[in-house]
Amino acid sequence: MPRITIVGSGFAALTAVRALRKAAPRMALTLVSPKSEFIYYPGLIWVPTGRRTGDDLRIPLEPFLQRLGVAHVAGEATGLGDGGRVLETTAGRIENDGLLIGSGGRYIQKLPGIEHSILPCTGIAAAQDIRDRLQAMAGGTIAMGFAGNPQEPAAMRGGPLFEFLFGIDSYLRRQNRRERFELVFFTPAEKPGNRLGPKAVEGLLAQMRKRGIRTHLGHKLKGFTHTKVMTEGGELEADLILFIPGMTGSRWFDNTDLPRSAGGFVKADARCRVDGLERVYVAGDAGSFPGPEWMPKQAHLADLQAKAAAANLAAELAGKQPTATYRVELLCIVDADDRGMLVARNEKHSLVLPAMRLFHWLKRGFEWRYLRQYR
Repeated sequence: MPRITIVGSGFAALTAVRALRKAAPRMALTLVSPKSEFIYYPGLIWVPTGRRTGDDLRIPLEPFLQRLGVAHVAGEATGLGDGGRVLETTAGRIENDGLLIGSGGRYIQKLPGIEHSILPCTGIAAAQDIRDRLQAMAGGTIAMGFAGNPQEPAAMRGGPLFEFLFGIDSYLRRQNRRERFELVFFTPAEKPGNRLGPKAVEGLLAQMRKRGIRTHLGHKLKGFTHTKVMTEGGELEADLILFIPGMTGSRWFDNTDLPRSAGGFVKADARCRVDGLERVYVAGDAGSFPGPEWMPKQAHLADLQAKAAAANLAAELAGKQPTATYRVELLCIVDADDRGMLVARNEKHSLVLPAMRLFHWLKRGFEWRYLRQYR
C-alpha cells in the first residue's frame, strides 16, 4: 500500500488530502502538522470588528481526518532524507512513497522595530489583539501597510491589508467615532494592489479618497518605533500600526536539499513537481511556480495547485505519467466588513466590479460552504 505524507494543515494540505483520498481510496495518508486544526485565515479580517471570534475560525480536524482514514502526526517538519523518502519531524522520522509539501510560508520580520507593529495575518491572536486595541482607543492615528519580498515580488499579502483598512473604517463609522481617528495607508509600492490589475488599483485608491484615508506611497520602509512608521519619504506618527511584510519559505526548508527560488520558496514546475526530486510535490504558499508576474499567494490558487499536485502524485504511484496542471487565476472579494469589491484575473481577462453588499454576503456564504467540509 503506497504511503503518502502531507505536510501542513492549511488550504493546500487539506485540499490535497481530499483529492488524494478521492483518487486513491486505499493509500495510507499521513498528515503532519503541529496541531490537528485548520485556521480559516481569510476570516481574520472580521475578528477586529466583532463579526467573528477565534473559535469561529479554528476548526478541529479530528472528525474530518477520521472520516477520510488519515493518520495525524502532531509535529513540525525539520528536514528531509533519502531524496525525499524520509521526512524528519519533531515527532520522529516518517518514511513515505510520495511527499506533498503544503506547509505554507512565513513573513519576513527583518525591519528594525517590527515588533512594534501587529502582523494581522499571522493568526487569531494577532486579530484579537487588534480588536482589543481598537476597543481601548478613544481616538488617534492608525497606520496600516504592507510590503513585498524584493527577491520574489509575488510573495506578498496585499489583499487582506486592504480588507483590514476598509473594515476598520466601516467599523468605526458604525460606532459613530470615525471622526476621532485618522487612518493612514502606507506601502513602498507606487501603485498598491497592482497585481489585482490597473482597474483594481484605481478602485482601491478611489475608496481611500472617499473614506478620507490618507496615503503614503512609493517610499521604502526603514523601520518602526512604538509610535512611528519610518520611511525614506518621511515619518508617520501612529498610535497603532498594522503591517503585513513580504513572505518567504518555511524555516525547515533550510535543513534540506530542496531547490529554492530567489525568494526562498521551493521551486516547482507547472505540474507542482519539485525540481530534481522523485514523487515530491509542493502546493500553495510553500512553492514558487512558473507563471505571470501577478500570480498571487492566495488560498484559491493554493487549492487549485493542491488538486493538480495530488492528481499527479497519485498518477505516479499508479505507474502513470503526471499530466495535471492548474489554472493561473486570481479571484477575490476585497471586503469592507459590510460590502465588497469583486476582483478576478486570468491570463486573458481582468474584471473589477464595484463594492456591493451582495459581494460581502457572497464572501460569508463561501466561508460557510468551505468550512462545512471540515466540520
